Amino acid sequence: MAALRRTQALGGVVARLTRLTLTPQQPRPTVLTSFLTAKTQSRLTSACSLLHTSSSHRDLMQFFDNKKNWGETEVKVGRAWKIEELRIKSNEDLHKLWFVLLKEKNMLLTMEHACEEEYQVFPNPERIDKVEESMKHIEDVVKERNRAYFLLETGEDGERPGALTTDDLGQHVYKKFAEHFIPEWMNPHARRIRDYAASSKFSRLWREQKYLEKKKARTRMRNHVYMLLRRFPDMDMDVLQQKYPEVNVRALRHHKRARGHHLKNLG
Repeated sequence: MAALRRTQALGGVVARLTRLTLTPQQPRPTVLTSFLTAKTQSRLTSACSLLHTSSSHRDLMQFFDNKKNWGETEVKVGRAWKIEELRIKSNEDLHKLWFVLLKEKNMLLTMEHACEEEYQVFPNPERIDKVEESMKHIEDVVKERNRAYFLLETGEDGERPGALTTDDLGQHVYKKFAEHFIPEWMNPHARRIRDYAASSKFSRLWREQKYLEKKKARTRMRNHVYMLLRRFPDMDMDVLQQKYPEVNVRALRHHKRARGHHLKNLG
């Protein structure tokens, strides 16, 4: 019963969303237009005989999952495409697979929105992550091939160069070069937008906050090492130093805070 109610709820959402029409109303054909249309189709028959397209849908049902999955709490799906599997495919296959994944992503996002509208559970939400991971792998493979082609032809990787620069908050970030009509240092509008005094203050407070966070982390780690030395005086110092490289374990061994209730104290 619960699955039936979920299916009926999703059916109501689909019915509301598919009331839109994507094809405008065509005028009533006349004798002349019918003759011209038939003549044009006869000329294009031979040229379009090898053209293959998917089934025509004049509604929005391609944005929704198969009806047999409506109301289900779990849908059996596979894994994402691995980058090793995509490297052996041609550029044409990657192009086709990209649009298949894009269509699948649009469908999943539509179904997720429909389930949220009806307060239903969206089955297997990790499908969106798998599709995005596959699309990311396709982009990586295409970039690898472009980089290899440009290195072979021009000796350069073909990527847009960049450099470290300072953003509006005064932080160092990597940005790719872009074309501008005039340089930034000659643009008075850009200089008015950026408040250098406020950026300097923000950078100083940001560096102070990061320094205090690192200092607290080192203090917690040092206190933890003290506790270990108090409870386990016979432990291997080399292993402890390898696990906590930020502190000097042998120097802490002689500190008074490393003294425990035993006769093996060095501090």
